[in-house]
Amino acid sequence: MAVLSVGCARAANDTSAALTTSSSSAQHSYDLQGHRGARGLSPENTLPSFETALDLGVTTLELDLHLSGDGQVVVWHDPLIDPTKCHTADGEGAPAAIVAETLAAELSQLECDGNPDSQRFPDQSAEPTALAGNNFGIVTLGQLFEFVAAYAESELKTEGQRRNAAAVRFNIETKRVPDKPWAIGDDFDGTTAGRFELAILDLLDQHGVGERTTVQSFDHRSLWAIHAVAPTQELAALTRSGDIPDFTALAEQGATTWAPAFGSITRDRVAAAHEAGLLVVPWTVNETDEMRVLLDSGVDGIITDRPDLAPPSQ
Repeated sequence: MAVLSVGCARAANDTSAALTTSSSSAQHSYDLQGHRGARGLSPENTLPSFETALDLGVTTLELDLHLSGDGQVVVWHDPLIDPTKCHTADGEGAPAAIVAETLAAELSQLECDGNPDSQRFPDQSAEPTALAGNNFGIVTLGQLFEFVAAYAESELKTEGQRRNAAAVRFNIETKRVPDKPWAIGDDFDGTTAGRFELAILDLLDQHGVGERTTVQSFDHRSLWAIHAVAPTQELAALTRSGDIPDFTALAEQGATTWAPAFGSITRDRVAAAHEAGLLVVPWTVNETDEMRVLLDSGVDGIITDRPDLAPPSQ
């Protein structure tokens, strides 16, 4: 797949409610976001998965964040270690430990190459990749940034791949859950940025990637807390199916992107979000035809487990 360019269209041309494809579908630049790397092809949120996504030319790496027991920001989706996804070096299923109570060094020693949903992701493979090899451990956010920087300099990659990696964006999700404070386990009071948010912002500053990063969350309290201390940081408000927010209110509170379940998309809603100044990047769409329908509606990007199936970007 050719390297894609990021589109930042602010308005949709057709505001009719129904979504249908047309001959103009996917004829604009858009942001191709690799969900948890490339979950449909490689185990989620691992370095091989992110390498696979970069090989395919994604413009954004989408990933999930937790806080380890020793205060490290780690790249993982679940608050618990799932033994169907992770095992120890001797092949035993990993204990169902709470990430927030486990040291980052211990998390890194796990091998998270399992595919518990093989019917949904039949093409997922735990084969080693050229740079990451068979490192399927849980990495820190800083280690991911370092890996992408190394990819951008690697002679094992093409010039186009290196150039794309040097500019690739990051869409990082804080995995706070309002009724499960133990999932992060810090001092968050619901208003003021907790140790988790502050650690994330510190890492963005250390690695010089703040301007290439969007922070997203279903827990919008986390976003507004970040906005209070970093008002220029790009923020994406995630919403679930059927949850249609007040777009103007989202923008006024600091959001720069609306990230809905893809079934929530209509042309009218895309146009309304654009009118409020928001980008629209739905999740998680894995069929090419559905991707084309969404792009035809005017969305600015798509989040997908299968970046290899994405339509070309102009």
